[in-house]
Amino acid sequence: MTMRGFRPTHVVPAHGLPSWESPDPDRPTLPLDPLLPVELVERRGDWGHVRCANGWAAWVDSRRLVAVPVDPPSADDTLAAEEADGPVDPRPLLARAERALAGYRAAVEELAAGTLDGEAFGDRTRGLRIGIVIDGEAMWLYDPVEERWVYGDGRRLSTYATDRPVTEADDRGHAPTEVVTPGSER
Repeated sequence: MTMRGFRPTHVVPAHGLPSWESPDPDRPTLPLDPLLPVELVERRGDWGHVRCANGWAAWVDSRRLVAVPVDPPSADDTLAAEEADGPVDPRPLLARAERALAGYRAAVEELAAGTLDGEAFGDRTRGLRIGIVIDGEAMWLYDPVEERWVYGDGRRLSTYATDRPVTEADDRGHAPTEVVTPGSER
């Protein structure tokens, strides 16, 4: 059986999410990390079976998952999206991510050197949030100011997933999440 590629449909909420081996509250497993992209592959009542990019799967309370509101644009959609929305320059968000990473690294260096204790390290890094995935020309970057994941292709950014409720202004006709059972064809 060939496994198709991973395509996130949801993101774990900002405070993480407990998970279970099966849709049974007596079978807990490791919790899912905050803001982890997951693919919802099956739903049984409020239970949701999710798959992670590395192939690991678990059952969660699907009501708590944050739906991905907009798929990244395809190469064919990029020009039309830029004309409609105007280009969104990725450089300012990348600069904020670089500053956040530099701040975290400086705190780690001070902790390792013994000039910062664990409590001060926690105080200094509290609230710091960064997330970035780069795969060739594709980039997914967490924007903590807007509480959203954005997709970028080097020319523009578009919202990929958000912690905020989706408003009518945000909704651009994205189809509802397709719920499938494992092994079914798409």
